[in-house]
Amino acid sequence: MAVIYLDNAATTPVWPEVVDAMLPYYRENYGNPSGIYEFAAKRKKDIQNARKKIADSLGAEEQEIYFTSGGTESDNWALQSAATMAGDCKKHIITTQMEHHAILNTCVSLEKQGVEVTYLKVNENGMISPEELEKAIRPHTCLISVMYANNEVGTIQPIEKVSYVAKKHHVLFHTDAVQAYGHVTINVKMSGIDMLSASGHKLNGPKGIGFLYVNKDIDFPPFLHGGHQEGGKRAGTENVAGIIGLGKAAEIAETMMEEREEKVKAMRDYLMNRILTEIPYVRVNGSRKTRLSGNCNFSFQFIEGSSLLILLDTDGICASAGSACSSGQSSPSHVLSAMGVPDDIARGTLRLTIGSQNTMEEIDYTVECIKKHVRKLRAGSPEYEDYQNKNLANQ
Repeated sequence: MAVIYLDNAATTPVWPEVVDAMLPYYRENYGNPSGIYEFAAKRKKDIQNARKKIADSLGAEEQEIYFTSGGTESDNWALQSAATMAGDCKKHIITTQMEHHAILNTCVSLEKQGVEVTYLKVNENGMISPEELEKAIRPHTCLISVMYANNEVGTIQPIEKVSYVAKKHHVLFHTDAVQAYGHVTINVKMSGIDMLSASGHKLNGPKGIGFLYVNKDIDFPPFLHGGHQEGGKRAGTENVAGIIGLGKAAEIAETMMEEREEKVKAMRDYLMNRILTEIPYVRVNGSRKTRLSGNCNFSFQFIEGSSLLILLDTDGICASAGSACSSGQSSPSHVLSAMGVPDDIARGTLRLTIGSQNTMEEIDYTVECIKKHVRKLRAGSPEYEDYQNKNLANQ
């Protein structure tokens, strides 16, 4: 059975061109970039070339890109650095209730160290209010961290408005752009972003590599102590193959972005329309207007999303109920809870995230499978039977 992969928010297939770019750094070009001989020095130049590709894709400068192990490390680094730079005075961070756990759990850790954290509420579409953000700022606020686009429901936040508020009050602004980078045009200078996190495996690059953009005017502390790598900010021998792969993936993403996103959006809109018109008692979660092109997040009433996922898996369809980092949890998504989705509806959630490798034929097959399984699951649901009986009684 052929696999239909519709979980691209969790990870993406690595482009063949990216693999081809990486392989020589495992076989022939394996030198340690810190060496002084030519064989090693060439690897350092290769890293700098990849750094430049990424910087150019963001409108940044080369020295503002720091390679990490991925989005989680980048998020941790940004938040912990802001708290450290605030010194011994009172510290306050503002974030949102629907951030990735890489942000939320770092905030919990910082709270244990005496840092105050405000978790902004969101509306029913997952949007924060810039006005409420401004009201939350205190004299000792050292950082605002708002994700660029949500990994579960795809909502894109008003980043430039957030940046405006941050700049007005002289507060650093960080954004977790793990889901957005490579899929949305981002210019850190024009958008007023001070720090930005990204991860390679979300844009058809390798796992285990990411970066943190930090504006060159910020004198932030090292994250890992040891050698002089990454400008003395992150010690450890560089993941050369991963860096090369990330640079190649960023280059391809920038070149293909407009064409790819148009194709993905067409499949997303088609999928949403079919689900909403052919299956009753279903809702779309997240903004319908400002949304990542490949994200579909549905809540089906009267079923359990986990049961639907198992049945879809038997059809060869890979999907999820939400964040891959939260899989296995029995409680409803914190993102949906923040948006005010009732628990009984949130439990019937299915996330389908489309990539450019998908086809309309796969979408049609997926819709037919969902229709079949939702009917089956509802047929065995006492809640659905009670609801139908009440409707008949009221007619």
